[in-house]
Amino acid sequence: MTTALSPWRLCVAPMMEWTDRHCRYFHRLLAPDARLYTEMVVAQAAIHGDRARLLGFDAAEHPLALQLGGSDPALLAQAARIGVESGYDEINLNCGCPSDRVQSGRFGACLMLEPALVAEGVAAMRAVVPAHIPVTVKCRLGVDEHEDEAFFRRFIDTVAAAGCSVFIVHARKAWLNGLSPRENREIPPLDYGRVLRLKADRPELTVVLNGGLRDSADIQAALETLDGVMIGRAAYHEPYLLSAWQQSLFARPRAAPSRAQILDRMRPYIAAHLAAGGEVRHIARHLLGLYQGAPGARAFRRTLSEARPGTGIVVLDQALACVERQAA
Repeated sequence: MTTALSPWRLCVAPMMEWTDRHCRYFHRLLAPDARLYTEMVVAQAAIHGDRARLLGFDAAEHPLALQLGGSDPALLAQAARIGVESGYDEINLNCGCPSDRVQSGRFGACLMLEPALVAEGVAAMRAVVPAHIPVTVKCRLGVDEHEDEAFFRRFIDTVAAAGCSVFIVHARKAWLNGLSPRENREIPPLDYGRVLRLKADRPELTVVLNGGLRDSADIQAALETLDGVMIGRAAYHEPYLLSAWQQSLFARPRAAPSRAQILDRMRPYIAAHLAAGGEVRHIARHLLGLYQGAPGARAFRRTLSEARPGTGIVVLDQALACVERQAA
């Protein structure tokens, strides 16, 4: 009997300014079975902001999770309800972002210092979200000097008791002061062992590993124990890796599409965006890394990145021609 694969087997991380709806549509073409995440949407923005702009998505993006930022349980519950009404497949709470802007709003990684408040927020969301839609938490191993295993486990246990059974763990602690968000992704050391021990001790939880993953061997090794992996920068900067991971992690009878085929499949989407008054550059910026590592990649990136307001879909032909000339 075949064991069903975890819905979180391969996830693309939520990334501010990057994983917008255009990026997610592109990533879906590369990895049909991956779980995609929105940029973080602040709960108040989901409630009072432009929902079409903040929460809109293409049906092709499913399965798709909405990541919320916030700490007020009532506001989180209201935003979660809106997320469900908008058609999202998961509501995720950000307890991992270390930026100053996020801290000033009393959410992100600093929430790990308040597990009871996180639990209250999870319980409030769980009360309004249908049972079949998961409410999940993305967190770190610790914060500042609060980095021991006991601190991490108290956070997990407190939040799990409130109704969260899925934890996406960035396997580093966060420094709330003194490091930039980029440095917080690179300087605190990775500790996959603590994530593996969490799963061993709490097998009933769904545990997804995030942080520093890129090599297929490391991903496969993690999936021998854990329920999934979440990949961020590697998936964005070298998106064709998603196609390789799709083939290795899921049963797919057909060969992976070529880069040129993926680009061709983006054309109707780009054409519709242009017809609605959008610009090619809104989408092209997410395609820059498609040919990373291939001949002509630099010229491909330059051609797309130099697209100006009013540039038409012809820029795709120009960029592709750069690659074809190098390959000839």
